[in-house]
Amino acid sequence: MTKHARLYGPLASIIATAMLAGAASPAFAGGVTAGTLIENTATANFEEAGTPRSVDSNKVTVRVDELLDVTVTSLDTGPITARRGDAVLTFEVTNPGNGPEAFRLTADAAVAGNDFDVTVRGVAIDSNGNGVYDDGIDQILTGPLTTPVLAADARVTVFVLVTVPDSAADGDTSNVELTAAAVTGSGTPGTVFAGEGQGGGDAVVGSTGAIDDARGVLNSAVASVQLVKSVALRDPFGGTSAVPGSVATFTIEARVSGSGSVANLVVTDAIPAGTTYVPGTLALDAGTLTDAADADAGTASESAGINVTLGNVAAGTNRSITFNVTVDQ
Repeated sequence: MTKHARLYGPLASIIATAMLAGAASPAFAGGVTAGTLIENTATANFEEAGTPRSVDSNKVTVRVDELLDVTVTSLDTGPITARRGDAVLTFEVTNPGNGPEAFRLTADAAVAGNDFDVTVRGVAIDSNGNGVYDDGIDQILTGPLTTPVLAADARVTVFVLVTVPDSAADGDTSNVELTAAAVTGSGTPGTVFAGEGQGGGDAVVGSTGAIDDARGVLNSAVASVQLVKSVALRDPFGGTSAVPGSVATFTIEARVSGSGSVANLVVTDAIPAGTTYVPGTLALDAGTLTDAADADAGTASESAGINVTLGNVAAGTNRSITFNVTVDQ
């Protein structure tokens, strides 16, 4: 059985994989292509009774064995800044051997020293070759997780899809390790898999051990919101007592801390029982808002309370909302 059939794809799939990786003219880093026959015949020239003659030796044929090697590299330029939820790490698997080979992939999220461990949702192949994970387009691998057959010197982009847990704190770091091992076998360099190479020759483990790994890194960027509410009183006598007729000014401070931003931030508050909202007193960062539902960020009424839409707010931002009520008489 030929090697390319054993590795789940005909030669056409090997060529397609090389094209997918952008390797239009592979350099064949492993040297002479596996399965190549190196043939040699010696010739002796001599004279016999003044007549030139020659004689050939027997032909010696050597079949080039397949060299099993693999390299894995992270294509991310540095740690990925990830919020709680889904994230993608990008790797490249390269076949520097001299024959077609598929590689079994393992994604390990439980790396020693992690501040938190992500959940691996899946491993995908860059089906359209654009270097960016496209949900619904790029092929999600199923077990065992195996790359397409890669021609010599061909490469493929691999995406590890992960989920950052809610427990991840701002600034925490997590490593994910992707390992690729030759399907034919791996081990100590020089290990021979008899008859398992391209064209029926042997497969020999190269300098990488036919197994390699690389790590992708995620930095958790978590923005949190804190609401701090305070009240200032002004009574009818110029003091600060809470008596019927006193005006209470409530201040709600929305403090966003951590990294990144929060989206669709809305602050609401009910008008306290025993008080009445003072129309026209709703304000955001000292800028007056109308009570009606219109183009500005707020609404206010006795029955519905106050509602202020802050939208997307970057970490490190404080917003201040104020409104007045009177203590019922």
